[in-house]
Amino acid sequence: MAPGDYGTKAVPTYVAAEAETTPLPKITVPLAPPAPPGGRKGLGDLPMRVIYRIIAGAAAVVGVGTVATIVVLGKTGSAPPHAAAAKPAHSPLMATATPTLSPTPTPSPTPTIPAVLAAAFADSRLQELPDADKKLGRLPGKPAPRRGVLKDRRSGVSVPRFTKVWRPVKTKAFGSRQDLPQVKGSPVRGMVISCPLPVAAQDDMRDTALLAARWTLKYQPKGTTLSWTAMDDLTIGKRDAVVLGFNAHYKVKGKKRTSSAAVVVIDVPNKKPALVYAVIPDTQKKAWRDINSVVSGIKVP
Repeated sequence: MAPGDYGTKAVPTYVAAEAETTPLPKITVPLAPPAPPGGRKGLGDLPMRVIYRIIAGAAAVVGVGTVATIVVLGKTGSAPPHAAAAKPAHSPLMATATPTLSPTPTPSPTPTIPAVLAAAFADSRLQELPDADKKLGRLPGKPAPRRGVLKDRRSGVSVPRFTKVWRPVKTKAFGSRQDLPQVKGSPVRGMVISCPLPVAAQDDMRDTALLAARWTLKYQPKGTTLSWTAMDDLTIGKRDAVVLGFNAHYKVKGKKRTSSAAVVVIDVPNKKPALVYAVIPDTQKKAWRDINSVVSGIKVP
């Protein structure tokens, strides 16, 4: 048999093994004639570049830890071998898809609302906090004269010291306190107090102000509800602060009454936040402007 005359058979695998000891002449393999109909293509009939691609693909799959896929050899049509080599994408082996591993998404942690804050949100006596900022408006009445400040060493703030009808009151419950005279028949009296924050501080200072306003209900008649009149961020002595203004609604002998009030929460250096609370009933409505004076007159040393 002359060199290059191998008929239709593929080059035997043992020829490659003998190449190390016996030099082979240059061999030109003619294109094979079409396979008879109904024949089954074996792995040895595939072009070597296709086999290399299969081996390289299998190695890549092993490299990423993918479980080996089962490769099914289907029946081939009447197309000649060189047609399969020209279009390897249509080969049953090349069409086998390699599964792609997608990273499992990490679920985002669900925010946890503190129990005390959840209770405030569910409290029917309180309105929902406003979304937009609203400054404390100018309240009716005439501001009382002031003489210096009252220093609250416990909370680290100072508040305006009113004269005339206002009287300072010594108390262990608060760092400072000033009262208006009691009005006959009214369960509420005008009062300005300062103290270290009596509620748990929250991440959002506005939530802290909400808890502080809820805390003031203990000094209001039973059944009192609150509606908000202001919600504003402040800067007092270069410290962050929040003012929450509100009206307290209650009944006295069946008649509807209203008190105007505000709480101010202040971030105090080296201390827990401070609280300043001012409330004046409608029976002393002429003094409502003093609430504006309190908010604007707070100082942080």
